[in-house]
Amino acid sequence: MTFQPNPGDGIVINGKSYTVGQHPAAPGVAYAQAGRQGIVYQLIPVDGQLHEAKALKVFFPKFRIPAMVYQSEHMGNYREIPGLQVSSREVLTPERNGDLIAEYPDLLYAVIMPWIHGCTWFDVISDQRNLGRSESLMLAKALAAIGSSMEQRGLAHCDLSAPNVMLPFFSEVKLPEGAAAVELVDVEQMYSPKMDRPDVLLAGSPGYAAHRTVHSGLWSAYADRFAGAIIIAEMLGWSDPAIVNRAWGESYFDQHEMQTPCERYFLLKKSLGQRWDTKISELFGRAWDSQDLSSCPTFGEWLIALSSLSEEEAVIEEAPAINGSEPQAEQSNHSHGEQAEEAKAEMIGSFGLEPASREVNDNVVGRLFHQARDLEKAGNLSGALEIFRSAYHFVKKDSPLEVELAAAIQGLEEQLRPDEDSSNKGIKALLLSRKFIFSAAVAIMILAGSAITVNQILAEKAESRQLDAQRLAEEQAQEARRIEEAQRKQQEEAARKEAEAKKAEEERLKAEAAKKAEEAEQTRKEQEKAELQAKYEKQAKYEAYLASLEEKKKKQALQEKYDNQAKYEAYLVQQEEKKKRAAQEAEAARVAAAKAEAERKAKEKAKAAEQARAAKIQQQRSQNVIELVALYNKAYNSQVAGNKDRAVNAAREFLALYNKDQAYYKTVGKMSSRRNNLQHFLSDNNHWIPKL
Repeated sequence: MTFQPNPGDGIVINGKSYTVGQHPAAPGVAYAQAGRQGIVYQLIPVDGQLHEAKALKVFFPKFRIPAMVYQSEHMGNYREIPGLQVSSREVLTPERNGDLIAEYPDLLYAVIMPWIHGCTWFDVISDQRNLGRSESLMLAKALAAIGSSMEQRGLAHCDLSAPNVMLPFFSEVKLPEGAAAVELVDVEQMYSPKMDRPDVLLAGSPGYAAHRTVHSGLWSAYADRFAGAIIIAEMLGWSDPAIVNRAWGESYFDQHEMQTPCERYFLLKKSLGQRWDTKISELFGRAWDSQDLSSCPTFGEWLIALSSLSEEEAVIEEAPAINGSEPQAEQSNHSHGEQAEEAKAEMIGSFGLEPASREVNDNVVGRLFHQARDLEKAGNLSGALEIFRSAYHFVKKDSPLEVELAAAIQGLEEQLRPDEDSSNKGIKALLLSRKFIFSAAVAIMILAGSAITVNQILAEKAESRQLDAQRLAEEQAQEARRIEEAQRKQQEEAARKEAEAKKAEEERLKAEAAKKAEEAEQTRKEQEKAELQAKYEKQAKYEAYLASLEEKKKKQALQEKYDNQAKYEAYLVQQEEKKKRAAQEAEAARVAAAKAEAERKAKEKAKAAEQARAAKIQQQRSQNVIELVALYNKAYNSQVAGNKDRAVNAAREFLALYNKDQAYYKTVGKMSSRRNNLQHFLSDNNHWIPKL
C-alpha cells in the first residue's frame, strides 16, 4: 500500500502519535514538499506544540539506501550546530518499524526529523521580496556562521542552493527562544571525512553550481564555498531594489551566466561594493573568478568581513568627473606633460564618458575585450558596444587602453547612429575619428615621456603584457582590413536582400490590410465592452509572453502598463455606466408620476438579483481557487511521479480555468506564480515545477 496520507490521518512512529498536517494554502491536501530525493510530510504531535512538529521524508526508490542508518547516526553528532537542526534524525528500519513498513512499503528507510518552519530563500527570490538592510546582513551572517562551523569540522552540505536554505526568521509560528535564523535542509549528500561516499551524487543546482566544477558530482570539504558565496551575495544584494528587479527568476543568476563576465555579475558586484564594503565585493569576485572550489573564500573569511559591517546605510561618495573645463591632471614641472593630460581629459570628455577610477583587472578586461571583438566580427554592433562600455569601467585611469576603449565606443556609436548633419564631416570628423584619436593619444604620451603618468604606465606594464598588446593591435589591424574588404560585398548583398524584403513586406502589408479591413468591419458591429475585454486579454497575454522571453527583465514596466490599461478600461466602463444612468434618469423624468413607484420596485428587484449574482460569482470563484490549487498540486505530483502526460493535462486544465477569470485569480495568493510555472512547464516539459 502506497503512502499517500490525507490531512488529519494518524500515524504512530517509535511509540509517538502524530497527525498529518494540512497544507495552509490548499484545504483538504496534506502538507507535503517534494524534493529531488523524496517527499517530506508534516507530522504534528498529538501531545505537543506546533513548533515541535516533525518532518517525515519518504525517499524515492532510487534513494532508499540501507547505509542511511549509519549516516543518520553519524550526523546526529552535529545536531547542536546552529543551522543543522535536521541532523537530529531517526531512520525507519525493518527491525524497529516492521509493522508500519509492512503496511506502507514506501516508508522503508524513511527519515523522521524536526520540521523547519518558515519560507525558503527560493521563496524570497521567486516573490521578488525586498529585504531591509538589517535583515540582509543578519541572514548573510547566519549563513556564513553555519558554513564556518561546518568547515571547522570538515563538513559540507554538497547541494547548497536557494530551496535548501530555510529561513525560520520569517516564520509565522512562534519558535523557542534562541532558534537559528537560517537552517539547512536536504542534508543526505553531506560530506564528512568519517562518512562513505554516497552512491548517487548531485552536480549542484542551477544558478548556484560553478560551471568549472566537475559535473559528475560534488562531494568534498570545499563543495559549499562557491554556492555559499552566491547565496551570501544574493542575501546582501536583496536589500537593493535594483538587484531584485534584475533577478533571473528562481535565482539571481541564470546557470548559463555562471562565472562569465555577464551584466548581472557586474551589477551585483558594484552594489556590494557601494552598499556594503569593498572587502565584500572582493570576496565575491574571488569566488566568481576561481578556477576550482578550493580557491573560493572560506566561510570564515565571509564571517569576518560581515561582522565588521554596520546595519546603517552607507554613504556613497561619487568620484568627481573629469571634463574639459576643470581638468584633474596632476601638476608637472614640464609644460608638455600638463598639456598632454589636459588634451587627453578633453578628448575623453568629448565622448560623454567618465574615466574609470578602479584598479585594472586584466582577466576581466581581457575577457570583455575579446568577447566584444567577437560580437563586432559577427555584426552585432549593439552587443559589442555594451561589452566595450562594461570593459571601460575596469581599465586603469589615464592608461592608453582607456583611450583605445573610448575610441572604440565612439566608433561603434557613429556606426549605429546615422549622421544628422553633413556639416559634421570634414575636419571635425577627422578629429573624432578612431585613427586620429589613437594617433593623437600616442603622440601626446610621447611628448609627455617624462611625465608622471607615462612613468607609472611603463612601470606597471610587464614585458608579456606589452607583447600581448602589440599582437592584439596587429590582429585588430588585420581584422579591420578584412572587415573593410567584406563590407562592400555585405552592402551589395544587404541592398539586394533589402529590395526583396521590401517587396515581400509590401505584399504582406497588402494582405494584412485586406484582412484587417474585414476584421475591423466585424469588430465595429460588436459592443464596445466586448472590444475592450478583447484588448484587455490580448494585453495580458502579450505581457506574459514578454515576461517569459525576456526572463522577467521588464516585469515591473509591464505590470505598470497592465495596471494603466486596466484603469483605462475601468474608466471607460464607468463612463459607459454614467451614460446609461443619465439616459435612464432622462427617461424616468419623462415618465408619469404613477410609474415612479413601479420603477423604484423594479430597481430594488434588480439590485437584489445583482447581489445574488455577485454572491454566486464569489462562491464560484472560491470553489475555483480550491480547484486551481488542486490542479497545480496534481501537475506537480504527476511530474514527481514521472507521469508527464498527466502533468501536462493538469497544467492545461489549470490554465483553461485560470484564463476564465484571470483578473481575479491573479490577486489570490501565489496563483500568478503557479500560472507562470505551469505555462513555463507547457513550453518546456523538462522544466521542474516548484512546490508552492
